[in-house]
Formats: sequence, C-alpha cells, structure tokens
Amino acid sequence: MNILVTGASKGIGKVIAQEMKRLGNVYVTARDEHALKNLKMKGYIVCDLSVEYELSKLGDFIVEKQIDVLINNAGEYIYAPIEETKINKLNHILSVNLRAPIFLINKAVPYMKQNGFGRIINIGSISGVMGEANASLYSATKAGLIGLTKATGLELAQYGITVNTINPGWVDTELGKNSINESDFSEEEILDCIPQKRYVDPKEIAGLIKYLISEDAKGITGQSINLCAGLSVGI
Repeated sequence: MNILVTGASKGIGKVIAQEMKRLGNVYVTARDEHALKNLKMKGYIVCDLSVEYELSKLGDFIVEKQIDVLINNAGEYIYAPIEETKINKLNHILSVNLRAPIFLINKAVPYMKQNGFGRIINIGSISGVMGEANASLYSATKAGLIGLTKATGLELAQYGITVNTINPGWVDTELGKNSINESDFSEEEILDCIPQKRYVDPKEIAGLIKYLISEDAKGITGQSINLCAGLSVGI
C-alpha cells in the first residue's frame, strides 16, 4: 500500500504515520520540513494546504506516488464567537479543513478506481457531530467532512474504495491542550464532562485506521465513527 498522511509533523498525524509504517510505503506532508525529515518515512512533501499552488503540487505528488490509502488528518482550530469571525480566518479554515480533503480525494480516486482498491480516512471531530459553542467554523467544516464521507462512500463503493470519517473527542496532543487553553473551561472541567474521564490516546485513532484500511473492514464505508471516550453519548 502507498499511504499518504496529511498534517503528519506532530500530534495525531505523526502518530498515525509512525503506526502505518509497517503496513506499506508511508508518505507524509505538512508545513514543517524539519519535522517531516525526522519522521524518516518513504518520502515527504512540504505543503501548506491553504495555498493554492502548494495544494496543486501535493495533488501531483498523489498521482505520481499512486496513493491508495489517503488519510486526511490536517486541520485547523479557531475558538471565537461567530460575530468575531473575520473573512480571512473563514477562508483559511475552509481551505484546510474541507477544501483540501475534497481536492486530495479528487486526485487520489482515479488510481484507486483503476486499481480496484482504495481507502480514504478523514479525521473529523466530535465538534462536527455535536457542535461546539464558539468554535462554529471548526464545527461546520468537520460536519462537512461527514457529509463528504457519506456522499463519496456511496459514489465509490462499487470500485472497492471505502471512505470513512473518525471523530475524535479530546485527544492527548499539543493541539488538544492548546484548544483547552483557548476555551472558557479548565482542564478539570473538561475531563469531568468526558464519561471515561480521560483523553483519547492518538494510538487509539491509529489503531482504528489500521482496522479500517484492512480487508476485514471492506464492508465499512460512508461511516462517521466517534472515538471520544463516550463524549458523544452525553454527560
């Protein structure tokens, strides 16, 4: 398998890339070239997903490397009331969280169809399932991934291609901790709202991806799977 992980320089993406290494040729992309080099994967390409020509180059890279497992992990988080939303922030988060995954799927699908096999995994968020006050842009884009997953899962099912979204809750990463700092709640208050009273480990997400790209999961497509320590169930 030829696997591409976006946003692989740190956090969830870095762990996913490391865990996928034993399954095939892993290619990674992010904005930090130094971090990508240190991962020592099959190959890498530096890309800011919000920049048109860089995204286009990444699309060409997908075609060249014949990517048949695409993991759309990269994402941006903005915490602000809706009335404070600026057009540049709106354009940026839409570009990274939704437009880029759509474009990358567009570039990967022709080879997947030709090969009769493909796995597309989108990393969403529990905020896209439940909604998150003061994170409306983030919630909207992650909800968009769920719609994209349903539609493309249906469209591509006959070609041996599956498309699924994983919706993590609070994850034990730098981004997760930073989002707590930006919120109106303390870490103790957030943990108290999680039924299992813990963060999700990035390795749990990587483990679910391993299953979803396996032959055992070939019948799972178009699905939105919550991996959130019970957060989506209620408090």
